[in-house]
Parts: sequence; C-alpha cells; structure tokens
Amino acid sequence: MKEYILAMTTCPESNSQELARILVEKRVCACVNIIPNITSIYHWKNEIVTDAESILIIKTEAGFEERLENTIMENHPYEVPEFIVLDIRTGSKNYLDWISASLMIS
Repeated sequence: MKEYILAMTTCPESNSQELARILVEKRVCACVNIIPNITSIYHWKNEIVTDAESILIIKTEAGFEERLENTIMENHPYEVPEFIVLDIRTGSKNYLDWISASLMIS
C-alpha cells in the first residue's frame, strides 16, 4: 500500500503561486493549498524578524519526498526554506488514489 505525506513550506506571498505551480507542473505533488496573509516572527542572523508570508500545504506520495524537497530548494527565494513533512495516516481512498494518479506522467 502506498504511503502519503503532507509537506509544508512558507514563502513570501509574492512567490507563493509561482512556487506552487512549479511543484504541480513538475509532478512532485498533486496539490498545493496556499494560505495567504500569515505573519511569521523568527530569529534570523541575530535579529528577530517579522514577515508577511504564505503557507504552502503540499500533498504527495511519500516516495516523492526527496524530489519535492529538491524542487522546493531549487526554486525557493529563501536561503533556508522551511520544509516540514507529516505522514498522512489515513484518508479517503478516492482522494489518495487521485494524488497517485496526479503524479503520473500521461
């Protein structure tokens, strides 16, 4: 049985649609949800930074994790992009089948 993951990254709102489209076009994921208008507060180079960002929620098969990460790192504007992966324990069979079908090159 195939395993599935949900990956997350943040990026500037101005880059979110372009990055999401690249990930889907390269078929490293089936779907990217973009949650805009978040505020991130974090440490960066000995300062506390506040930025407006978007969260990208990415669904794919576990076997695509490395390709997904590489594609994000190659196309992300940040020096150190967030890349966090969560296992999908269960889900609708039809939805999970759709994820798999979306990753196939026709």
